Amino acid sequence: MNVTVVGTGYVGLVTGTCFAEMGNTVTCVDMDATKISQLKAGKVPIYEPGLDAMVQNNAREGRLLFTTSLPEAMVNSSLFMIAVGTPPDEDGSADLKHVLAVAREIGRHLQQYAVVVDKSTVPVGTAEKVRAAIAGELEKRGVEIPFDVVSNPEFLKEGAAVEDFMRPDRIIIGTDSEKAREMLHRLYADFSRNHDRIVFMGVRDAEMTKYAANAMLATKISFMNEMAGLCDRLGVDVEKVRLGIGSDARIGFSFIYPGCGYGGSCFPKDIKALIHMAEDCQLEPLVLQAVHWRNERQKQVLFQKVAARFGADLTGLTFGLWGVAFKPGTDDIREAPAVVLLQELIAAGARVQIYDPEALAAARRELPSAWFEQGRIIAAKHQYEALEGVDALILVTEWKPFRHPDFRAMKSMMSQPVIFDGRNQYDPKLVKAEGFEYYAIGRGDTLDLPQPAQLPRSAAV
Repeated sequence: MNVTVVGTGYVGLVTGTCFAEMGNTVTCVDMDATKISQLKAGKVPIYEPGLDAMVQNNAREGRLLFTTSLPEAMVNSSLFMIAVGTPPDEDGSADLKHVLAVAREIGRHLQQYAVVVDKSTVPVGTAEKVRAAIAGELEKRGVEIPFDVVSNPEFLKEGAAVEDFMRPDRIIIGTDSEKAREMLHRLYADFSRNHDRIVFMGVRDAEMTKYAANAMLATKISFMNEMAGLCDRLGVDVEKVRLGIGSDARIGFSFIYPGCGYGGSCFPKDIKALIHMAEDCQLEPLVLQAVHWRNERQKQVLFQKVAARFGADLTGLTFGLWGVAFKPGTDDIREAPAVVLLQELIAAGARVQIYDPEALAAARRELPSAWFEQGRIIAAKHQYEALEGVDALILVTEWKPFRHPDFRAMKSMMSQPVIFDGRNQYDPKLVKAEGFEYYAIGRGDTLDLPQPAQLPRSAAV
């Protein structure tokens, strides 16, 4: 099949590349000429395990093409996937201007029947807006060309996006058109050969499914983080509690790992958008608001522990920070807990030596340049280099190289043997036996944590 994918971010590039891997001819379109030039040269602008080689191989075989011209890509295609960004607006709602701009351009150049697929995460009712935008342009041209709009949300985890696409848990397709259903079923058949993973439903049902899935996962994280806060104050080890409740098949172990908060481009944005949708419908989203605010509070927990141990004024102190990306397996620092922590540490007068296996370039690009120029942040070339002369290590992102470090070497190069573990990676008994002070999330720490101001019952996002 000839497929056109508009947008070459995480969703668009992974989607287009994986379809090409299955033998389809895919043209990826993006307005960013620099990005397209890089992709044509075989340079992938994002870090995603396994993606580089797959892009290069399929481009070399002529199955994966790149262009800045949507009309050019439309000539031989009747299947268009919209995978552009939907950033949060000031009120938390999803900004659909890029999605609708693509829809209007499709309408201006459509020549034959086509299926237009919303791949971006979009609010319920967006497919109707896309349909209206295309129809409006066709009316301006004075032509009648049939088309269908389908919702086909992605369920990709950054750091495992290629694996998720090639071996999906489920493929959600929202359509009321038999013709569109047949086309999408043929496109996805090779991804569900062992057993049928394709779930057909209404368009609005599919749009809601994506938001509900992300909200459920975010809820599990925030719930467990709240339990961790309670465990800290009651002298309970949350890791033992996690094992106890995770063994219940009704709960399971996925997404119940306590930590310093979730980040990235999906959960924070989607929770805010879902809250906005609920409020538009005059429904008070009590659970969703609690999920959001618990996560905002959780991003402050590590700094609260640091301040409880060293005092509110950190002038003259240096901290080593392991992990800047919001999760391992990606270079994405959007909404990352590390960014919040860095802001608080620097505001308190600290100096920070940071290390991340993949996200240092993103940190230099997206964090204030003055922090680097003034020496408030030093980017280390190696994880142990980030510990030279520091008063404490703060682990924020649980990259594999951080899991079994050389504690004796660490102790010899640190000014003070103190570890703040934001992901509960280490065994407290082992670390303390090596001579470290150890503070984690919900493991019964004795630090006197400050109590945040009480939130209103219905706090706006």
